[in-house]
Amino acid sequence: MSDFSKISTTHPLRVVLVGAGSMGQQWITAVNQNSEAKLVGIVDVAKEMAEKAKSFSGQKDVLIGTDFLDVAKKASADVILNVTTPGAHLDVSVRALLNGYQVLTEKPLTEDLKQAHVVVAAAQFSGNLIMVSQSRRWNPDAFEFRQMIDSLGAKGILNCLFFKAIRFGGFRDLMDSPLILDMAIHMFDNARFLLDSNAKTVYCHEFNPSWSWYKGDSGASTICEMDNGAIFTFTGNWSSPGAETSWNSEWRYSGELGSATWDGDNRPVRYGGVGFEYSKPFEEAGISVALAQFIYALRTEKAPMGEVHENLESLAIVEAALESSRTKKLVIVDDLLNHALANALKENAYPELKGTLDAKWAKEFQR
Repeated sequence: MSDFSKISTTHPLRVVLVGAGSMGQQWITAVNQNSEAKLVGIVDVAKEMAEKAKSFSGQKDVLIGTDFLDVAKKASADVILNVTTPGAHLDVSVRALLNGYQVLTEKPLTEDLKQAHVVVAAAQFSGNLIMVSQSRRWNPDAFEFRQMIDSLGAKGILNCLFFKAIRFGGFRDLMDSPLILDMAIHMFDNARFLLDSNAKTVYCHEFNPSWSWYKGDSGASTICEMDNGAIFTFTGNWSSPGAETSWNSEWRYSGELGSATWDGDNRPVRYGGVGFEYSKPFEEAGISVALAQFIYALRTEKAPMGEVHENLESLAIVEAALESSRTKKLVIVDDLLNHALANALKENAYPELKGTLDAKWAKEFQR
């Protein structure tokens, strides 16, 4: 049973895009290509950016502005597409939910777990859906790799490597933990999907090579014990020239009956185990699939992957990794989640959510 109500109308869902940067333009393309969605508004704090994005969309009837609730109301929107910077995710998502809109947001859900608990409360209080677009999970090869893992008996060890030499410039070059904060959530989220499990404990060591052009740590090694007994390891670096991996990472799994590998760009390969027949769930990959799944969820009232309660566990691995790196200690994820919830209760800025957060705390405390 889902925590949101389905949309009964049959017309294309009316979408307002909030955040008109380069990623916003990718989402405009995805919306324009989906017959069940219609772009009706574009919002950005810089109006000229919204105007530029409108021109890119090729749709003359799209409303633009700097206040997303004002544009959404005038455009009779159904959906808010949150493609703002991470620092704005909390307020845009919460206010959208509390004003009756369904929300599809870019990752990360919020900047931290404390804020994430507030968004969960807003979804529960409003009865609306918020889904996080973890675009690298929506890949048919990842689904085949998971089926291979499931066919290899008892869960074992999943290893992930990610090495790139990317000179982004801008904010990433100045972040304290650019790899963990901006990229590793994709790998952590995919590990949860591939192993069908959440992290129980996390240990992480961050580092920055002497030649790195990043101010913060561009590299990290992380070990997660999953709650089904499997082990997940991640090692990556954003300043490693030569022999770069796929953007989807490079994966190896070892299970009871055999192993499987996936280079991130081609179909995975299985070694050992009993036969199985793979059924491809979709042809495309990335945000277009995320949008289609979001709309399907609203039409059917079936919770999608990336729904806020589920995605909270991916963000928890990120925060646990940062905490472990800082303290040089193993972090228990449930303790971290409860601590974040306690802070959300203290610092919540949305009075209407107090009762929902109180009830959530009571339920977790009694667990």
